[in-house]
Amino acid sequence: MLFSLFTRRAVASAWAVVLVWATVPTTYAADPPLTLQAAVQEGMDEAPALMAHHAHVASMHEEAVRAGRLPDPTLNFGVQNFPVTAPGAFSVRSDPMTMRMIGVTQALPSRAARSADREVADAEIKAADAEGADTIQSIQQHIADAWIDLWAAQQKRALLSELHAENVLAVQMAQARLKGGDGSATDALAARAEAAGLDNRLEAADADIAVAQAGLQRWLGHTATDVGDAPDFGQLPVTPEHLEQAVDQQAPMQVWEAREQVAQAALDRARATKHPDWSVSFLYGQRAGPLSDMVMVEFGVTLPLFTRNRQDRAISAKEEQWEAAQDNHEDARREQRAVVASTVASWQGWAGQIQRYQDTMLPLDRDRTKTALAAYRGGGALQPWLDARRDEIQLRLTYVDALTARARLWASLAYLLPTSEAMP
Repeated sequence: MLFSLFTRRAVASAWAVVLVWATVPTTYAADPPLTLQAAVQEGMDEAPALMAHHAHVASMHEEAVRAGRLPDPTLNFGVQNFPVTAPGAFSVRSDPMTMRMIGVTQALPSRAARSADREVADAEIKAADAEGADTIQSIQQHIADAWIDLWAAQQKRALLSELHAENVLAVQMAQARLKGGDGSATDALAARAEAAGLDNRLEAADADIAVAQAGLQRWLGHTATDVGDAPDFGQLPVTPEHLEQAVDQQAPMQVWEAREQVAQAALDRARATKHPDWSVSFLYGQRAGPLSDMVMVEFGVTLPLFTRNRQDRAISAKEEQWEAAQDNHEDARREQRAVVASTVASWQGWAGQIQRYQDTMLPLDRDRTKTALAAYRGGGALQPWLDARRDEIQLRLTYVDALTARARLWASLAYLLPTSEAMP
């Protein structure tokens, strides 16, 4: 009895310890803020599109191994001089000329054709590698844009939240003046409406943050709750002059040189069709009775004699395609040069505007709002503060839009070179 009572008490004590332990808050180390560089690196490590590209290139390497190889030999077998009428119809032994034959035929394409096949395979691998550089650049820019979206949403939330305490103070002042008989109900309602409007903007900013987190999750595979300090979007990792000079080294342009090589290799393969191909056959014939067996060795060669409407047509077509690849390359080069120049100009154009926001416009609007609120505290009207507050909110939102626009332009330039010397 005593033992049973002791056991029940021990169990109850143990459960009490468990319950107390369960109610103790557990703290975990928060994930550090995600910087832009870390986001790009993490996204590149797990990008399914990049893995798919690597698999595609690996498959092309496998295909290239067999380029230029001899085709498989052909096994030949059958019956020769087989009688089908009497006497001895349908018998392999009734006629001494009947032979059962088996042999092998091997096609021997010209050396020029086999060499051209290898050149085409190598050129296609280079083209795939060049497309990979474009894929990498595209993924990097998409990750950067997603990170910038989250960063901008958090910047907007922070700038708006700075005004919340002042709105609360304005509501309190309006109510105090109303109670003291020095204010009006209209002012009190207007102050409360302005505070409610700011709360709505803050909730909308929270929704924008959630949307941006979902957008970044698409590239990272997990949710990033907070982003770190942004790099200096006013400074590119490479100079604008270098970008404009190194157009052909930029990721979107690398594929064009590879396409020219593919067109050149296809032209060489078309020209190789003028070289004759050979074949060799070996046949062994078995005859019935005491007659000896027979062996046949046969050589064949193609005769490209009438090339005007055959090989020459194919060569002309490949020459046109090669020239078209060169012209398209030059057109793409000019377009890329224009895109880079216009993007650089737009990015540089934001520098003065953003500096003016920071040095002049935002401080002036802040002083205007403070002055209007101080005047209202001293017995003035509320409307000047309401006007100043709405202008300040709009200015802060416009300022974040300017920061976002410059950041996006920066991202479109910073990742153009696959081996950017100094990524942020």
